[in-house]
Amino acid sequence: MLKDITLGQYYPGDSVIHRMDPRFKIIATLLYIVALFIMVNFTSYIFTVTFLVVVVALSKVPLKFILRGMKPIFIILILTFLLNLFLTRGGDNLFSIGFLSITTQGLRSAVFLATRLILLITASSILTYTTKPIMLTDGIESLLKPFKVIGVPAHELAMMMSIALRFIPTLMEETDRIMKAQMARGADFETGNLITRARGLVPILIPLFIGSLRRADELAMAMEARCYQGGEGRTRLHSLKYSYLDLIGAIAIAALLAVLIVQRFWFA
Repeated sequence: MLKDITLGQYYPGDSVIHRMDPRFKIIATLLYIVALFIMVNFTSYIFTVTFLVVVVALSKVPLKFILRGMKPIFIILILTFLLNLFLTRGGDNLFSIGFLSITTQGLRSAVFLATRLILLITASSILTYTTKPIMLTDGIESLLKPFKVIGVPAHELAMMMSIALRFIPTLMEETDRIMKAQMARGADFETGNLITRARGLVPILIPLFIGSLRRADELAMAMEARCYQGGEGRTRLHSLKYSYLDLIGAIAIAALLAVLIVQRFWFA
């Protein structure tokens, strides 16, 4: 299961999406998330799903790689679907057994919300799959620069976000190694009730926590050894520049938002 967590990983490539400016990809991802909450009917979902399918195809990230990243949240998706299916009331009654019943409104709400979660996670994953961590840091810092006038530490926030994303796969690999080492010593993480399993995680969490602190200390020492003093006066090897690809992408995301807004206020 730990190997299925692909959040924060970068998939090397030279696709259209890979070559886009990281600042545009961050803004486009945020606008797409906004678009997910504008959707109100089946037609708007078709437009939104089609848009994301085209983006995934252009990114050339393998579909199995994206689907593998969905496995860790599969239980959450199923739970969300079932809760909305049985607890939402309205419309015609389709099925009932005891105090549980399924209505047309409940079925519609469950399908739409599960689809929205899948689209949200996929769109966020495409951002990290197609953007190098250092480019993502530069993009976040550039977008936060206007807020420096009110005291927002743009460089520090961007650095923290980048380090957090960068170390997610590393921590997952270390967790997997610790689990295998404990299992080789006779530890059992799959049997027993919930309390027993929770207690069984203690031999994993303690060395993982200590290892995380050690990595943080080593990283801080490495940055100090390289005379890291923050963002003031720092230069970049690659300057961020918008291209015609970003213009085409901006037109596409603007068109999607326009269609969804029209669908919401005129055809809802």
